[in-house]
Amino acid sequence: MALLPVSEAIARILAAVPAPTGVEIVAVEQATGRTLAAPLIAARTQPPFNASAMDGYAVRADDLASGTPLQLIGTSAAGHGFHGAVHAGETVRIFTGAPVPQGADTVLIQENAQVHGDQITPAQSEVAGRFVRPAGADFTVGQSFFHAGYRLRPKDMALAASLGVRAINVRRPPRVAVLATGDELVLPGHDLAADQIIAANHITVQAMAEAAGATTLFLGIARDTLEDLARAIKAAGDWQADVLVTMGGASEGDHDLVQAALKTAGMTLDFWKIAMRPGKPLMYGGLGHMRVLGLPGNPASSIVCAHVFLKPLVAVLLGTPLAGEERSFTGRLMSPLPANDQRQAYMRAKLELDTNGTAQLAPLASQDSSLTHGLAQAQALIIRPPFAEAAETGDVCKYIALD
Repeated sequence: MALLPVSEAIARILAAVPAPTGVEIVAVEQATGRTLAAPLIAARTQPPFNASAMDGYAVRADDLASGTPLQLIGTSAAGHGFHGAVHAGETVRIFTGAPVPQGADTVLIQENAQVHGDQITPAQSEVAGRFVRPAGADFTVGQSFFHAGYRLRPKDMALAASLGVRAINVRRPPRVAVLATGDELVLPGHDLAADQIIAANHITVQAMAEAAGATTLFLGIARDTLEDLARAIKAAGDWQADVLVTMGGASEGDHDLVQAALKTAGMTLDFWKIAMRPGKPLMYGGLGHMRVLGLPGNPASSIVCAHVFLKPLVAVLLGTPLAGEERSFTGRLMSPLPANDQRQAYMRAKLELDTNGTAQLAPLASQDSSLTHGLAQAQALIIRPPFAEAAETGDVCKYIALD
């Protein structure tokens, strides 16, 4: 049976999601990292008035040309504006951020003014509008910002708060339940028998899902029995998980029972096995409203598949536009690569920038999917399409960033 291409696997995973998660309303202070369910609409104009950009004197530009002394009639400070008007021959002391009084159209900076009691003498003329921030220069009421599916970053929050929006409609974080499987696994910090290893993949997969905007629940380690797997699958359903991610037990060995347990629980299998290296035994299906993503057990396979499939799945649940679009870049190889076979390969590589800013990618010497230290060393995954020809040092290649 032909293996499913990676692009088709991604398309089928995302197409099976009926709709994004529901909408929650949060205060602007709680919205960092949340994904918008609708654009943000400005409830006010910023600045709401013509504001001074400097400390100095609010004047009429026409009064500066003659160099005639001006009568000081008041002060305008931030939060305490001058409520009168500036007429010919008059000026108001003004500070940065303060409203420019009616009648004034320019700010003469204090360095260019000589003060004599209640009069100032301008040292130079200015064009009208100098050092004045016009009302609405930042934004105006009704103006739209960002878009549905946009994830608010820390840099966005000053704008979001300034818009005067009291509550923000955001998507509920997708619930991703993560299950490790296998008799050989022991949680970190526990004693190991001679034939056991530390369960580690779930830590990275959970962190990746959370970084993508999900809430996660670790279901623990299910042993290689249908009963224990059934218990964990039920726990995911009880938590109302949007996605159940399993790790390990997806191959064809006598102890690989995950698929059987899921089918017994009612899962409809969409596909199993894809044309990808590492990650061939990837499994995907649906169990009620819950999507099921079965990752391979080897560390590199599990984590590479999480990059390629889990992150877009979380994104589409959040309503992110173009969630399945490949976020790849181009760089140049620092060593040759052999011709590829029928499986699309994701090769762990170190990445550095040359003096021109071009990415230089050095594939790691070993691409063994069981190795964890290679993942820690790598900053990128080189993408080798099926049946790609041999590549030489300096050839252009595609890659996705791990960091």
